[in-house]
Amino acid sequence: MDLNLFLLAGVDGLSYASLLFLISLGLTLICGVFGVINVAHGSLYAFGGYSAATVLTWLMPHNTSTPVMVLALFLSAAVVGGALGMLLERGLLRFFQDRDPVLQLLVTFAAFMFLEDLQRMIWGSTPMNAGELVGRMGTTELVGVTFMNYQLVFLPAIALAAYAGLQCLLKRSIAGRQIVAVIHHREVATALGINAARVGTLTFALAGALGALGGALSIPLTSFTPGLGAEMIVTSFAVIATAGLGQIAGALVAAVLIGLARALAVYTQPELEVVMPYLMMVAVLLVRPYGLFSATAARRI
Repeated sequence: MDLNLFLLAGVDGLSYASLLFLISLGLTLICGVFGVINVAHGSLYAFGGYSAATVLTWLMPHNTSTPVMVLALFLSAAVVGGALGMLLERGLLRFFQDRDPVLQLLVTFAAFMFLEDLQRMIWGSTPMNAGELVGRMGTTELVGVTFMNYQLVFLPAIALAAYAGLQCLLKRSIAGRQIVAVIHHREVATALGINAARVGTLTFALAGALGALGGALSIPLTSFTPGLGAEMIVTSFAVIATAGLGQIAGALVAAVLIGLARALAVYTQPELEVVMPYLMMVAVLLVRPYGLFSATAARRI
């Protein structure tokens, strides 16, 4: 594998890891606060992508500037993802919060199937894309290889900003500390006067916005078709399992490892592209059964 291919694989892997991290970040929050594996999160990714494509397609003929298009992309993801996240929590998952985990999983899967059908009703089965935004951001040449700035700079910067912003929210704000309190011990947090129900709703809204943002940022790079949300949510589960449940920093590292492994497979062994994230997950879990960054939990009595 020569240097050019290695660089191409590295940039592709980091851009894919950035998108994967945004989706996994939302899942990590939901798992931490609710202890629920939210399969429906994949549909929020799809809705974010389709909504962004709709908005960008409407803006393009009006000679809209690139900053305005980027802002529209972010706003569409935040509004659609946040609203759907709140609806899922208030209208469905709140009633199954303390139920059997298998039942919770089935409920989120049912919500995923409903949202997939709703997605087809709204946008149909025709592939949607908004690739013009990538071209507007230009290219950069490194050691004779041309890279798109959207992949080289923009996506990794957004992922790092999301990581830093969430860490700042959780550690330096009252709302963030309430989320952390609910994650560590819901009953004690409630006894101290924290409105756990409101924290749950806000967490689902934030997680939904992050998942939809991952989809919105994906739409300039790939064509969205029905079923894409299922593919991304399964890969995101691999990231969470590799990192360890509830580990935000771990999700970032695991997303990078899986993204780079997948990209290297694309350029060297294409037949391994689909299974590479899961091979990476299995390799880690054989050594660290609870994930790379998991800590030993004390048993509550």
